Amino acid sequence: MYAIVEIAGQQFKVSKDQKVFVHRLPGAEGDVVNFDNVLLLDNDGKITIGAPVIEGAAVAAKILRHLKGDKVIVFKKKRRKGYKKKNGHRQYLTEIVVEDVIASGFKSDKKKATKAKPAAKKAASPKQDAAPQKVAAVKEEKKPAKKTAAKKTAKADDLKKIEGVGPKIASILAEAGYETFAKLAKADPDKIREILLEKGGKRYAMHNPETWPKQAELAAAGKWDELKKWQDELDGGRS
Repeated sequence: MYAIVEIAGQQFKVSKDQKVFVHRLPGAEGDVVNFDNVLLLDNDGKITIGAPVIEGAAVAAKILRHLKGDKVIVFKKKRRKGYKKKNGHRQYLTEIVVEDVIASGFKSDKKKATKAKPAAKKAASPKQDAAPQKVAAVKEEKKPAKKTAAKKTAKADDLKKIEGVGPKIASILAEAGYETFAKLAKADPDKIREILLEKGGKRYAMHNPETWPKQAELAAAGKWDELKKWQDELDGGRS
């Protein structure tokens, strides 16, 4: 018999007496833990698939030890930007051993809690029920505003990928309405010069945005290989 169970956000195929490394679990060494999010169960060739989980099925396991995983190196680099960052990470893990795979008859505390909630609502007075409804209505009104704000920020592109555009120039272009590659591709180089001179002063007059719209057009179309090949031939954004 084996089961596919979700443990700490990951899915594992487990059977009895099998040892598994999972994300750090609460509890001390020697504690017995039950996992009731069983997605699939094979009982001597008879397969049961949950929708999404199998009711009454569970996996009982025992915590053997808490430990750290192997070190993983995370290295980030942005070419021509002088940006390099190196970090190491060791994941907190827990080693468990599967003691039993329960096919049916398991009842978790979560199900008991959900059954007790309707009774508590019925016992409440009409005045108490009205207050939560008002709070829920206020929360529902605020949610669309958060979603629209998230969409606006998600649309902005990383203009620093354009040769000749640095962080300060990228913020100036974004304030002027050119926050995406598509908008910058339609911009007039002379208009960009005026914006840089107005927002940044005379020190930005040395920048030549002649190739920026064409670079933005390639970036908007997803032609990154062609863009990088052309950028290698440019000198600070100048052809």
